[in-house]
Amino acid sequence: MDITIVIVNWNTKDLLRDCLESVYRTVRNITFDIIVVDNASHDGSVAMVVKEFPGVRIIENSENRGFGVANNQAFAVMKGHYTLLLNTDTVLTEDAVHELFTFMETHDEAAMAGGQLLNRDGSRQNSIANFPTVFTLFMNTSLLEYLFPEKYPSKRYEHKESLEVESVVGACVLVRKKAMDEVGMFDERYFFFFEETDWACQMRSAGWKVYHVPSAMIYHLQGKSIGRNIRSRVEFYRSRYKFFNKWRGRSYNVAVSIVVFVRLIINWFLTSIGGILTAGMNREIRDKWVVYSRLILWHLKGRPYMP
Repeated sequence: MDITIVIVNWNTKDLLRDCLESVYRTVRNITFDIIVVDNASHDGSVAMVVKEFPGVRIIENSENRGFGVANNQAFAVMKGHYTLLLNTDTVLTEDAVHELFTFMETHDEAAMAGGQLLNRDGSRQNSIANFPTVFTLFMNTSLLEYLFPEKYPSKRYEHKESLEVESVVGACVLVRKKAMDEVGMFDERYFFFFEETDWACQMRSAGWKVYHVPSAMIYHLQGKSIGRNIRSRVEFYRSRYKFFNKWRGRSYNVAVSIVVFVRLIINWFLTSIGGILTAGMNREIRDKWVVYSRLILWHLKGRPYMP
C-alpha cells in the first residue's frame, strides 16, 4: 500500500462527504486506503460513511478523544508507506496527492510534505508554519514575512519550487512511515492545535526535513472569523503554551506568558476603541472584544482547564 489516508471527524458530516469524494475523484495510479476516525459525532457522520463509502475503514470513538489521540489510533493500524493527514474541510484538486507522493518518493530526506492551501476563490492561504518564538509573538507576523522572506516564507510570495521549511499547516500533509517509526506518533498531551508543529520539530531534531510543495493544491474551507468560540481559542493558547513548555526553558516561558498577555491587553484596548467608534454596531469588532475579554479573564484565573 502506498498511502493510508487518515481523516479525523467530529460533527462535520457534509464536509467529510465532500472531502472523501475529492479523494476518490482525484487520487489515481497510487494504491491507498482510507481510515476515518470519528470522535463521537452526533450528526450521522458514521452512518453516512458506512452507506456512501463502504470501502472506508472507520474507527468509532465513544467520546471526543482529541485530534492527536484519534490520529494515533489510525497510525497504529495503517498499511501505507506514507500517511496522508487530511482535515475534513479540505477538497483535493487534480494531482495534488500525486505531486506530494512523487516529491516524497524522490526526496528520501523528507519526513513531511505539505501542499498549497487555497481559499474557495482560489486565492492562497498561508500553508507554511514557522516554529513560534517569543520574537514572533512580539512582532507583527506580516512585517516579519515582508522583511525576512527567506526566514518567514508565506503566501505573500508565490513559490514556484518546493522549499524546505520548519513546519507546514496540517490540513493536508504527507508523512513518511519510516520517519514516524523513528520519532514516534503524535504527542497526545495536545488535544487540538500544534500537533503537527510539535511533530515537525521532532522530525527535524532527528535529522529529517520538512517541505512545502506548492504544485500540490488543496482547497481548505476554513472559517475566517475569530467568532465567539472561546473554547477553541483557549485550546489554541493552551497548546501553544504546551509547545513552549516542551521545547523551551522556564525563563523563556515566563517571557512568552508576559508577551502573550500584553498583546491580549493591547488587542482588547484597540477593539474597545473600535467598538466605541462604531457604537457597538460592528459585529466582527464586538465578537473580537468578547473573545479578548474572555481570554484575558482565563489568564487571570490561572489558565484553568475548560471542559
